[in-house]
Amino acid sequence: MTTPPTGTPAALDVPALHHLITTGHAPRLIDVRTPAEFETAHIPGSYNVPLDLLREHRDELRNHLDEQVVLVCRSGQRAVHAEQALAGAGLPNLRVLTGGITAWQAAHAPVITGTPRWDLERQVRLVASGIVLLAVLASTLAEPIKWVAAFIGAGLTVAALTNTCAMGMMLAKLPYNRGPRTDLDRSSPH
Repeated sequence: MTTPPTGTPAALDVPALHHLITTGHAPRLIDVRTPAEFETAHIPGSYNVPLDLLREHRDELRNHLDEQVVLVCRSGQRAVHAEQALAGAGLPNLRVLTGGITAWQAAHAPVITGTPRWDLERQVRLVASGIVLLAVLASTLAEPIKWVAAFIGAGLTVAALTNTCAMGMMLAKLPYNRGPRTDLDRSSPH
């Protein structure tokens, strides 16, 4: 485990988490990716609580999470946002898996796999690039359409500077990225 600088969530690397799990000291694993991403591959014993649902029900989660919690996402970015939301609700004992499920899989740690789906970041790249390409092509017929491409570029710049993504949050709400509702009272994880 690494000690974070002030304002940075505590991190747990893949070897440390794998050791905790294999020695029977597994923390509660909360995967904050979309249900579709979770279905594609997740750490055995983890619970899927998508980031938007987590933010919406963070006070309820506080009543369910009294032990050590490790937050997981694709690369660690969404897990950091989840940690901030849960810490703001007064939840202690939170850590973020360094490198997320990507690092977990790269270490050949065990995963449960299901139907492969595109991760949210890949969907954002496809939609953003598609809009820009169509806007540039359409601007040859109607020059003001070039501003659509500029708007997308500005949105991507803001996303990079703020480490948030409005397009990603919107895409996460599509039926493709949704799954069954997470039941916080359910006794066993996926």
